[in-house]
Amino acid sequence: MRAVDLIAKKRDGLPLAAEEIQWFIQAYTRGDVPDYQAAAFLMAVFIRGMSREETVNLTLAMAHSGDVLDLSDITDYAVDKHSSGGVGDKTTLVVLPLVASCGVPVAKMSGRGLGFSGGTLDKLESIAGYNVHLSNEDFRRLARQTGIVLSGQSHDLAPADGKLYALRDVTATVPCLPLIASSIMSKKIAAGANGIVLDVKVGRGAFMTNLDDARALAQIMVDIGTDAGRDMIAVLSDMNQPLGAAVGNALEMAEAITTLKGDGPADFREHCLVLAGYMLRLYGRGRQWTDESQIRQTLVEHLNDGRALAKFRQLVEAQGGDVRLVDDPALLPKASIVETYHAAQDGYIAQVAAEEIGMASFDLGAGREKKGDPVDLAVGLEVHVKVGDRVTAGAPLVTIHANDRQRVTACRSRLERAFAYSQTPVEPLPLFYGTLYGGRPTGS
Repeated sequence: MRAVDLIAKKRDGLPLAAEEIQWFIQAYTRGDVPDYQAAAFLMAVFIRGMSREETVNLTLAMAHSGDVLDLSDITDYAVDKHSSGGVGDKTTLVVLPLVASCGVPVAKMSGRGLGFSGGTLDKLESIAGYNVHLSNEDFRRLARQTGIVLSGQSHDLAPADGKLYALRDVTATVPCLPLIASSIMSKKIAAGANGIVLDVKVGRGAFMTNLDDARALAQIMVDIGTDAGRDMIAVLSDMNQPLGAAVGNALEMAEAITTLKGDGPADFREHCLVLAGYMLRLYGRGRQWTDESQIRQTLVEHLNDGRALAKFRQLVEAQGGDVRLVDDPALLPKASIVETYHAAQDGYIAQVAAEEIGMASFDLGAGREKKGDPVDLAVGLEVHVKVGDRVTAGAPLVTIHANDRQRVTACRSRLERAFAYSQTPVEPLPLFYGTLYGGRPTGS
């Protein structure tokens, strides 16, 4: 085969066969296909699209471009979750130990943040000593020993995705549903998951800003997983305002620990309970954890009685983290400047723009513009209101945590654009907009 022939075929709108896609991905991963031809291929896909069959074949080719984890000696059914990212989305830090505390092994590879979308690994590294760089052998060993492991993605897993993602970023081909879906799902399949829960964000602080696009992306990923033999559940969740209160690495870690202690913001706690419930339903496959009321009751009990927190503490200790920071989150990194941003007027909160809040935190140094940039773990925001809340002029809306006075000025300018007021009552935003299912029914 020749790369130029496959590029021309896709350019002309013709479908690619499975063996053609597999050949192209393998050749590009080996370095036999240069970046300029891969860029042409990506643009052809961007313009012409891909069928469901092509997208599945692309995903599987990317998943098998490197190692594929086999977790069958750890659990006969591996369940995983993925979030498309958002402002204040620290759900993995609560959902994984909560599910693991129910006796369900969870072994997850996560990523770092880019732009204002915070990454799980950055939040974990606010705990001194926590090791996110595990070999595949150590990843499997810890999963077997403790029933929970959370680390960065191995370079040996889906290496084609890493190369293609970097190329998409500089060729204006990022917003392409088949490429987005295959990127996400190739990593989940390579990581050994049998059942996958997808948390697809929609709104001003998400990559998909409208519900139709988010539903389309979720459906493509559910279809990919189903055709690849996985059980799938995808939820469409709101990202028009931050999830929870904390936005920023150490602040979000502290909020996750507070939630694991049975407290935490109501919206964030509920979001975690729903996602954890879906993971248990997938794991059950008709044998266990099929009664929704029982699942809910068990999860609430494990948050309230300390079992979920104990599992998180075990995770941190096993990966070299200082558990004193779990026992006392006040020991987490602290900012030197703490100020309050106040309400400009009386009224009902009509907008807490997630993207402006995210960028305000970014302006403080909590995010990175490109891979490898340093982040300030201590800085960020605590947002004290939600859409629909009634406030009076001068009420505290946001607590700013900063280490640079000039950055505070930029942050405050962002916050001026983040909030809007109404003189009449405003309906609160929903947490979720719908759920999609694929694979075997969860109750059979």
